Amino acid sequence: MAKEGAQRAEETEQMIEKEGGTEAAEGGSLRAADTKEMRAVVLSAFGGLNKLRVSKKAMPEPQEGELKIRVKAWSMQGWPRPPDKKWPFQNDFKAPSLIVSKSSYPSTCGLNFIDLMVRQGNIDNPPKTPLVPGFECSGIVEALGDSVKGFEIGDRIMAFVNYNAWAEVVCTPAEFVYKIPDDMSFSEAAAFPMNFVTAYMMLFEVANLREGMSVLVHSAGGGVGQAVAQLCSTIPNVTVFGTASSFKHEAIKDSVTHLFDRNADYVQEVKRISTEGVDIVLDCLCGENTGKGLSLLKPLGTYILYGSSNMVTGETKSFFSFAKSWWQVEKVNPIKLYEENKVIAGFSLLNLLFKQNRGGLVKVVMDKLLNLYNNKKIKPVVDSLWALEEVKEAMQRIHDRGNIGKLILDVEKAPTPLMANDSTETSEAGEEEEDHEGDNENKERMPFIQ
Repeated sequence: MAKEGAQRAEETEQMIEKEGGTEAAEGGSLRAADTKEMRAVVLSAFGGLNKLRVSKKAMPEPQEGELKIRVKAWSMQGWPRPPDKKWPFQNDFKAPSLIVSKSSYPSTCGLNFIDLMVRQGNIDNPPKTPLVPGFECSGIVEALGDSVKGFEIGDRIMAFVNYNAWAEVVCTPAEFVYKIPDDMSFSEAAAFPMNFVTAYMMLFEVANLREGMSVLVHSAGGGVGQAVAQLCSTIPNVTVFGTASSFKHEAIKDSVTHLFDRNADYVQEVKRISTEGVDIVLDCLCGENTGKGLSLLKPLGTYILYGSSNMVTGETKSFFSFAKSWWQVEKVNPIKLYEENKVIAGFSLLNLLFKQNRGGLVKVVMDKLLNLYNNKKIKPVVDSLWALEEVKEAMQRIHDRGNIGKLILDVEKAPTPLMANDSTETSEAGEEEEDHEGDNENKERMPFIQ
């Protein structure tokens, strides 16, 4: 593995030197102009999928303390699901060797449910549009700002970004950047930070997960849900109850102890198995599930809200869905919490990083997670890879709760031919073309599904 890592680092350096030499040789105003522009997914206004476009934007340069990351580079073959249909994070699965192409090296951006809420403007104090969405990516360090230490040009990294991740080049402070292990692919790296840091901090920093405890996690087939299941497996005798859409059950049944349909009466199902309930409830749904979750807590149990996906029902922001979700939330009486010895908490990783300045704490957690990865205890589950021009289809897949694990935007992936006339095609002027009804009918989408 060390030999492979050294070889990959050498290939990275050669690639950068080659690109630099090519630029110098070609010269000319055209090449100079190319280096100052990049492709990015732009959200022109809050609303539906038609507000997203791939456009050319000015390339950012690193400020003091920042790294410039080329979200473009390594080309790796995805790891397939093993023949026995078990997921690759399970202990009895040995991953195949990575297949590395020497010609190009694509890296990637992660898609999260919060990105749908941002697109709709369904968050508190949304930023002004137009903006480039996205909060995490993987890539190669292309330049260093003043006073940056611990990184070199050519380093393979993954990073948190305060917006602007869905682009070919991003800049972000060094405290939000982490080196990628030698045997981690770029798609895995883009699937790693948000999901695993969120899962780890909820389980161990907030709820203090210990041996013999029990956990209920909603959306068990999603990126965070699968990270929760894997992390729970690192602690002896932890029972995991999960809810998920029925069509996901076959794929994820081995990752949790008990699995229920997301539309079933899971409260009664859990109590039938564990009469006292559970020690930890992880809720990304909100609405009526808040009261249900609190009712399932054992004494000294912890309920953690980390999302509100029930507010997203249609393509655009719905006041009715928001009001319904708010109305269904059980009004919490502190005296009742005191009498029943229950804890209610919330967790927002993005606020922790970008508003509450806890990057140092997240760095400590990331080091622990990378140690677990290196010891083959955890492994990101990647659902599918999508071109930038396929961002609408990717977001729709998340909206439909169709993914198992993480969806990834691969900036080097070419869109399928059927995308050629789609409304997400590159608009050099960044202007919004009209959507025509029927344009997308009967078009099969063929992303790379791992």
